[in-house]
Amino acid sequence: MTLGDLSDWLLSLVPVYGPWLLGVTTFLSCLALPVPSSLMMIASGAFVASGDLSLLTVMGAAYSGAVLGDQVGFTLGQRAERFLPHPNSKRGALVAKAMAALRKRGAVTVFFSRWLFSALGPWVNLAAGASGFRRRRFTLADLAGEAVWVTLYVGLGITFGANLDAAAQLAGNALGLMAAGAAALAFGWWLWNAARAAPKA
Repeated sequence: MTLGDLSDWLLSLVPVYGPWLLGVTTFLSCLALPVPSSLMMIASGAFVASGDLSLLTVMGAAYSGAVLGDQVGFTLGQRAERFLPHPNSKRGALVAKAMAALRKRGAVTVFFSRWLFSALGPWVNLAAGASGFRRRRFTLADLAGEAVWVTLYVGLGITFGANLDAAAQLAGNALGLMAAGAAALAFGWWLWNAARAAPKA
């Protein structure tokens, strides 16, 4: 079975198993498993628009599954800490530097990796757990980020439910544009700081 076949099969089960299937899908996607969670949310939103599913139930299932998956990923990261390279090694020094950066800007990283850079989300979960990032800070940023993710995709399904392909394409284009804009802003901020730090002639 190809990934496309798997997506079609899962989508066909939405009207049958509804929120339960959606919750499981978002949970698995937050553990880096290749399931079409975004398409499932869009499809569920379409069924909300047609009156076949309840908005509150769909939103609650998708949100709960995503947050639970993130928490499991964070816990796995905590357990995996002992397998990281020794801090005195070359690789260990790079890992330590990455972990320090996550601790410094962790809440922002966690928030945006829930929806704007969602492909990085599962790996941020693991890194946050392994870095010693406080679970409370992780959870607060996670709750906010997943709320954006779920609202965005279920909302697209409600609005463009008659055409799932168009909704998915719109989501991909919009998020790609926002990600590019965020990268441009970050680069501009770095250039501005570098110019300020440069010695004056």
